[in-house]
Amino acid sequence: MTSPTASPILNLPNILTLARIAAIPLMAALLMSPTQPAGFWAAALFSLASITDWLDGYFARRMGIVTVFGKFLDPIADKLIVMAALIMILPFGRVPAWMVLVILGREIIITGLRGIASSEGIVIQASDLGKYKTIFQIVAIIGLLLHYDYNWFFGIEHQWMHVNMHNVGMFFLWIATLLTVWSGVDYLARFIKIIAR
Repeated sequence: MTSPTASPILNLPNILTLARIAAIPLMAALLMSPTQPAGFWAAALFSLASITDWLDGYFARRMGIVTVFGKFLDPIADKLIVMAALIMILPFGRVPAWMVLVILGREIIITGLRGIASSEGIVIQASDLGKYKTIFQIVAIIGLLLHYDYNWFFGIEHQWMHVNMHNVGMFFLWIATLLTVWSGVDYLARFIKIIAR
């Protein structure tokens, strides 16, 4: 097993993380257009980037590769691509601004608290709530990027066979927003409990 200190920065998990960050400008460029094809390709790119989030963790564990650079960059890459997608669709009215503010505010606050805890040599593990929050955010954003009506039944045209992806995205975004607040309050409570000892 490779030790953390012996792992080079440019290992496979970190390359996948960097690829996720590199996808952000391309996704943002696609989302400058509100058209259905642009949204479809942006959703496809976002989906691939989200898969790399799982893959980099999988390979890091499987290959025994852990670096300080990777532990620092991975959560930042996740937050950047989520916020980039939400901010880029704000002008099109696809997402309420207050929801974006809540999600962004939570990430800034928790990142700050993690930094304070880390400076004191304290590690506060992420809870399952945070993982569920991320999953619902990803599903919601894919729906919001697709936005339009889609026929999922192999070309058969019928009014009941169309799915409005914006409605799907908003359904999951409501759940993601509730989990965002819940997980944020949970982390803050655990932070205060540990710091107050």
